[in-house]
Amino acid sequence: MRRSFLAALTGFLIAAGPAQAARCGGDFNTFVRNISAEAASAGIQQDVISQALGGVTQDPAVLAFDRRQRGTFRKTFEEYVATRVTQGRISGARAMLKRHAALFSQVEQRFGVPREIIAAIWGLESDFGKGDMGKLPVFRVLATMAHDCRRTELFQGELIAALKILQRGDLRLNDMIGAYAGEIGQTQFLPSSYIKYGVDFDGNGHIDLRHSIPDVLASTANLLKVSGFRMGQPYGEGTPNFEAMREWNRAVIYRKTIAYYADQLVGR
Repeated sequence: MRRSFLAALTGFLIAAGPAQAARCGGDFNTFVRNISAEAASAGIQQDVISQALGGVTQDPAVLAFDRRQRGTFRKTFEEYVATRVTQGRISGARAMLKRHAALFSQVEQRFGVPREIIAAIWGLESDFGKGDMGKLPVFRVLATMAHDCRRTELFQGELIAALKILQRGDLRLNDMIGAYAGEIGQTQFLPSSYIKYGVDFDGNGHIDLRHSIPDVLASTANLLKVSGFRMGQPYGEGTPNFEAMREWNRAVIYRKTIAYYADQLVGR
């Protein structure tokens, strides 16, 4: 779902971005050579760059999807939430809260974010890892978006961040599969958020947001904690916690949906 709101991030500074952007537009292969040089200057090894960007091509479907994103939320909140927070999804979240009760307790203790908020995000983004996490090669998506001049600096930063994920060994190249803006994993992290907020909670030396449920839940909680979310405080619209969720998603209707979903899980 986060892919629906990238337009709101246009002015957002990506810390992982290159110091000097490669020139967008023009010949795509020339752009790839230039962004490869930027990646090397950012500390990415040449073999990683070649593995990820060698033979990469543009994806016109990605650009077409991006241009259709305007007006995503023409529905009222009531109309939208009815399609997103179904009884089946509520039951599924309750089952996950029970199945992973000890893990949720550890995450709550460590990060101070209530389990119902984390479970709501997990359910909305990928049906607890069982739903759609995207089927597109992340490097093809990000190279396409970075070459496009509308938000080139944003997506150049995301491309460098994705290369860092690969270089660190968090995911293999064939696991770098995501959605239409390069989001990765069970709670759909942009690569820059993956780098900034990802947590190795299972202790295996890697941050794996596709396969490791401990890493997924802890990283999601860490993003909210760092953004100012506080345990025991209300999280409805107009509260500081609701504002803290802007880093997760800037669309008010989506944050209201998270809050509504969480309320259903605790019987409010």
